[in-house]
Amino acid sequence: MPNSAKLLSFVKPYWFLALLAPLSMIVEVAMDLMQPRLLQRIIDSGIGHRDMHVVLHTGVLMLICAVAGMIGGAGCSVIAVRAGIAVGTDLRSAVFARLQSFSFGNLDSLESGSLITRLTNDVGQVQNLVLMMLRAMVRAPLLLIGSLIMAVTTSPLLSLLYIVLVPVVGGIVVLSIKLTYPLFGEAQKRLDALNTVLQENLAGVRVVKAFARAAHEIERFSVANLRLTDQNILAARLSALTMPLMTTALNAGVVAVLWSGGYRVASGHLQVGQLIAFVNYLGQTLMSMMFVSMLMVQVSRAEVSAKRVVEVLETKPMIVDPAEPAPASEQRGRVEFDAVTFSYAGDGRDPVLKNASFVAEPGQTVAILGATGSGKSTVVHLVARFYDVTGGQVKVAGVDVRDLASDELREIVGVALQEAVLFSGTIRDNIRYARPGATDDEVREVARVAQIDDYVRGLPDGYDAVVGQRGVNLSGGQKQRLALARVLMARPDVLLLDDATSAVDVQTEATIHEAMARRQSGQTIIMVAQRIRTVTHADKIVVLEDGRVVGEGPHEELLADCPVYREIYESQTDERTVVHGAN
Repeated sequence: MPNSAKLLSFVKPYWFLALLAPLSMIVEVAMDLMQPRLLQRIIDSGIGHRDMHVVLHTGVLMLICAVAGMIGGAGCSVIAVRAGIAVGTDLRSAVFARLQSFSFGNLDSLESGSLITRLTNDVGQVQNLVLMMLRAMVRAPLLLIGSLIMAVTTSPLLSLLYIVLVPVVGGIVVLSIKLTYPLFGEAQKRLDALNTVLQENLAGVRVVKAFARAAHEIERFSVANLRLTDQNILAARLSALTMPLMTTALNAGVVAVLWSGGYRVASGHLQVGQLIAFVNYLGQTLMSMMFVSMLMVQVSRAEVSAKRVVEVLETKPMIVDPAEPAPASEQRGRVEFDAVTFSYAGDGRDPVLKNASFVAEPGQTVAILGATGSGKSTVVHLVARFYDVTGGQVKVAGVDVRDLASDELREIVGVALQEAVLFSGTIRDNIRYARPGATDDEVREVARVAQIDDYVRGLPDGYDAVVGQRGVNLSGGQKQRLALARVLMARPDVLLLDDATSAVDVQTEATIHEAMARRQSGQTIIMVAQRIRTVTHADKIVVLEDGRVVGEGPHEELLADCPVYREIYESQTDERTVVHGAN
């Protein structure tokens, strides 16, 4: 269990419980092993010699052993559950913390449906593995070894049957594990696919309703669900075959012992109590092997989950802080692209930006304009260091963003994306997300700039109104304005707007930009936009085409000198053309 072994560090804080649980289980196993020997004594020494004193005395001992075993087993169960749940809690927290450290590049390669499965189902499997290790995986081997030793000491001759039975049962166990391990791995992958379909459907339920595609989504879910069901059934069938085969081996062993032992009892070479005790020990031995086989099937399933959890924990964030961060200069609002080339593949193939260079000086409003796929949003991602450049440099406050500490970069740079993501809670909490200690006056101030204050104050609960999951009770424009108020609350030196007002009407958008201009006070604004009216007021407009900077300057200058900009301008101002802003 190499992957399970890597998770042992999560057990170390609970080493005392991990030690106490097996010790309690040893008590239960020892008491269980005493029962057949005491039964042998009752039959051979008590009943055989008609000595009721031996029967009563030994019976009391059996009762004491049973109670002691019950206490040991119950104690082990309580301790194991406590330790297992604690380990599961810590592991779940560690996986979630690791996810928070991932960059966009990491999250691009790990689907959210798979991550949810790993954080819930897979961690649960590992938690159950810890429970099994502290209880069942201690009991079964101890009982197996102990009953084998007791059987040999009871009748060495009958014990020769183990030479045949143990290899047969062991072969069944090994075959079962070998066949089921890959099946459980495939089952977890299919569970990932099911969760992905479910997450996509819940996130896009309005689109589904708008296009009347409920039947299609039900079919998609049914296909993924049936694939998971078929895989689980296949794995369960193979696992279920183990029990009948093991039971057959056990019954064959008991028959062989009774047949051989019966002759020895009849010939006077074996006592009845010995035979009964041996049959009990044989049953304990083979039942332990059966239990071990079932455990190993569960362990193989948990090992698959452990591998997936370890994969997350061992995935290194693509974006890491420098060992010795460089201090930002006094020009915290300055942003420079110096011959930047970027590819989402990370290896230079299909670059989105190609040798792009431009500068945004402190206090300037710089607009990024271009056709869909020209690399506009990528500019925002690189300034915020959601990704690292493939070539060239992105500098903020005079320093390459790769040399800045992430905390300092987040203080300098604030981002409002086109897709406004809100969290469950009140409107006030969402606006104060970046600064939880902000006052109500500060909340209202940024809300007024974002042109959302009037709407919020008109709600029955005002700023205490609860935002539904993902802002479901708000329109797209309202969500964007709340997200804008949230980033304004952070007071960044560089404000990045990735088409952050695309769902807002033209008049409201103009009012927002006027309010932001009055409040700007040295703040650099880099805004990605589709609508030409949004950018004409900018100090500088950077025009992108196929990842290259093909024009740079104010509106009038570009209109005269940049054919690409002029084409975009004419297409959006021509009365014969209707343009919908979308990025």
